[in-house]
Parts: sequence; C-alpha cells; structure tokens
Amino acid sequence: QVQLVESGGGLVQAGGSLRISCAASGRTFSRYTMGWYRQAPGKQRELVALITRAGLTNYADSVKGRFTISRDNTENTVYLQMNSLKPEDTAVYHCAAGASSLLGSIDYWGQGTQVTVSS
Repeated sequence: QVQLVESGGGLVQAGGSLRISCAASGRTFSRYTMGWYRQAPGKQRELVALITRAGLTNYADSVKGRFTISRDNTENTVYLQMNSLKPEDTAVYHCAAGASSLLGSIDYWGQGTQVTVSS
C-alpha cells in the first residue's frame, strides 16, 4: 500500500513560479512511475507530467518548457516545478503512482493540492 500526500499549492500571480511536492509512504516508491495530473472546474483530468523509474520524463504540450518533474527516491518524493505560470494552469493537481511506464493504469492517487494563478 502506498499513500501519496501533496503539498505546496497556493495562489500565485501569472508569470510566477511554484513547486508542489508529493510525499509517498512505503518502501516501494522507486518501483513506480510517478505522475502529476490536474483537473480544472468543468474540465477533464489531464496528465501534466510523468517520470519513470529510470528518470525518463514526459510532458503535456501545454506545459513543455515551463514545468519540470523530478523525483528523489531517497526521500520518496516527487516534485513539480512550475514556472511562467498562466491563469489556465489553475487546477487541482493530483499526484499518481502506477506500475506501467506510461501510467496506463493508476495504482494510487493523492488527494490533490489547489494551484490558483491570478491574472
């Protein structure tokens, strides 16, 4: 069993930066691909970024060049550094863990952290 707890969300002005974190319990963190999803009001949840066990990363086109995902397997934590934030980045950001490298299925979800970008 893995529990995921996000932190670091908040209110930021457009053009600003924010780093959100996801701390995982359990000893098997390094075995999972980790991802960040987001869901804005009235919209479908979308995959923002993922990082595989080997450290390979993939990003949604809308955040490429602005967001960076990283992981620290010694701290069982995955991060999402968000720069040049836009109002359309406003959403609840959820951490997710899955056994497949492309997160074809999600084994664990976090509760989410709110990110609000003001214009």
